Parts: sequence; structure tokens; C-alpha cells
Amino acid sequence: MEHNTAGLEHDRPGMEHTAGMDQGPEKSAPAVQDPWAAVERLYGWLDGRSTLPADQERLLRLLKLTEETGEVAAAVIGATGQNPRKGVTHSWGDVEAELCDVIVTAMVALRTLTPEAARVFAGHLRRVDERTRI
Repeated sequence: MEHNTAGLEHDRPGMEHTAGMDQGPEKSAPAVQDPWAAVERLYGWLDGRSTLPADQERLLRLLKLTEETGEVAAAVIGATGQNPRKGVTHSWGDVEAELCDVIVTAMVALRTLTPEAARVFAGHLRRVDERTRI
């Protein structure tokens, strides 16, 4: 989920953070009914455009997750105005969007590791849920 931030004014105090939020297609695209079907499409789209060896592509998709979590941190810092030089540069909606990017990136990374990503995730979520029911 690479974002092009060229030309955006999100570093200035008081400016709404919009980096990576392509407003055009999202507004007209149909609602996603099956997240894993969308992940499969994203995975295929990324694989179809990759010129890297599979092992390198896999590692870079895992590293992409770290990049996305850093964007969550930057959005939180921006939403709370913790950088005195910049002030408030993001909204809590921006934090939500960055968290969604982390989730999508993790789902694609999991699909990159296994074609059984939906089953693996469902099993893991079930085990985590069961631990809270003890």
C-alpha cells in the first residue's frame, strides 16, 4: 500500500493529513463484501507487477508492515500535536486510516506467505478469542 505524498501539505500545522488517501476510486468503488477476496486481488495485482525474485518480494512485503506501523505512529503524533514544530497535523480519522493500512498490509503479507491465509487467520483469531474466555 505505497502512498505518494508528493505535493501534499500535510506537514504544515493545521493542514488535514491526506497522504495516500486517494479519494477518487474509493468513493465510487462498490463495498467490499469479502475482505479475503479483496486481499487475493491485491496479492495478484502486486505479484503481477513485481520484477523481484519471490523470496525478495516476500521479505519486502513483510517489511512494508513495519513502514505502515510507523505511519500509524506519525499520525498519532500528528493528531495529538506532540511535535511542537509542526503542531496538530493529523486527525483521529487519519489514525484510523493508517490502522486500516496496517491491517490490509498484514493480510496481504499473510497471503504472500500462504494461499491459506483466510484459514490461518481465522484459526489464529479463534485461538486468541478462546484465551479471553477462560
